[in-house]
Amino acid sequence: MAAGEGRRAAERAARESYGRLVAFLAARTRDVAGAEDALGDAFAAALRTWPVEGVPASPDAWLLTAARRRQTDALRRAEPRQAGEEHLALIAEEVTAAADDDDGGAIPDRRLALMFACAHPAIERGVRTPLILQTILGLTAEDIAAAFLLPKGTMGQRLVRAKLRLRDAGIPFRVPEAEELPERLAAVLDAIYAAYTKGWSEVGDAALVELADEAIWLGQLVVSLLPDEPEAKGMLALLLYTAARRAARRDATGAYVPLEAQDTRLWDASLIAVAERLLHQASAAGQGGRYQLEAAIQSAHVARRLKGIASWPAVIALYDHLLVLTGSPVVILNRAVARAEVEGPHAALTEVVALEADERMRSYQPYWAARGELSLRAGDVAAAAEALTIAIGLSTGEAVKRYLVGRLGSLRSR
Repeated sequence: MAAGEGRRAAERAARESYGRLVAFLAARTRDVAGAEDALGDAFAAALRTWPVEGVPASPDAWLLTAARRRQTDALRRAEPRQAGEEHLALIAEEVTAAADDDDGGAIPDRRLALMFACAHPAIERGVRTPLILQTILGLTAEDIAAAFLLPKGTMGQRLVRAKLRLRDAGIPFRVPEAEELPERLAAVLDAIYAAYTKGWSEVGDAALVELADEAIWLGQLVVSLLPDEPEAKGMLALLLYTAARRAARRDATGAYVPLEAQDTRLWDASLIAVAERLLHQASAAGQGGRYQLEAAIQSAHVARRLKGIASWPAVIALYDHLLVLTGSPVVILNRAVARAEVEGPHAALTEVVALEADERMRSYQPYWAARGELSLRAGDVAAAAEALTIAIGLSTGEAVKRYLVGRLGSLRSR
């Protein structure tokens, strides 16, 4: 077997199984950082071994076995008074696993339980979602910091403290009881949505498309386990509305295509139907939360593009409600873009330019892309070129960058 094939198999296992394996390993010791270290050692061993000896029949099981042994070795080296009983328990588990020929068996998926553990009230509220994103969904501290508009170093420190708190508090890894859900569900939904957004925003990156699909799967899992939670249905509806447009987001050359220019014949009608049904069920359950409102905005876009309904006033009204709930500058930005469709670009630009005072917006790529488009529509070519240049510099997705470069090139040719 070529060395490259072994390396590719290890990289594929890291993309597809990292969170599931960490969740399983952390459930043994309630030590997320230790589970990550053990799994990291296992992947390092795989990169040394698989290119030489071949990829095992069950790569996940091989990695799990290797990581388990490293966990057990780490406990053996620890102080006996602290780790003696736990060490014996893990040895017993190793014996049982070997007797059951665990290398060929399925690995239980305990991610949802670990996600709810990371959202425990003992964990600082502001770091619960980032902790889930890093531990379960494999995002880097840099990606998470960008999603939360925070410096990378600040986010990294918070994540380290949260993992220590998770271990030291002895938090049980389980899906909480019904009365515990309101305190925890929001962080779990936010993490799933943030992971989806990361995968969705990087048009054309196959690995990140897989992340978006994984987020949808987790959203479906939450809804199936908690069918009476309207916000879970609202979030899943939001994901499916946007996933339905995936095939239309790139043209034949691979360039990004914005919503208003997409060929609706490429939209997935079956996903839209499921999203509409979920949104209806969520709305019937009572007062709308953030995800129900955002899903309703997507539904309004569908109605406008597919049925010709003038939905922009409804979109603005929905953003008004969403702004009351969140106070988010991103909502202000999106509301201003919608206002431009009703009141013209000048009224929208007043709000958008004022947002530059918020330091978080200065490194937020969609802010500069929107500002560039609105400036162009308002006839200010110089301001449009400046904003689009900044947006290009902040873009990480190649397809979006190519689209913006094309827009900037058309300005310069005028």
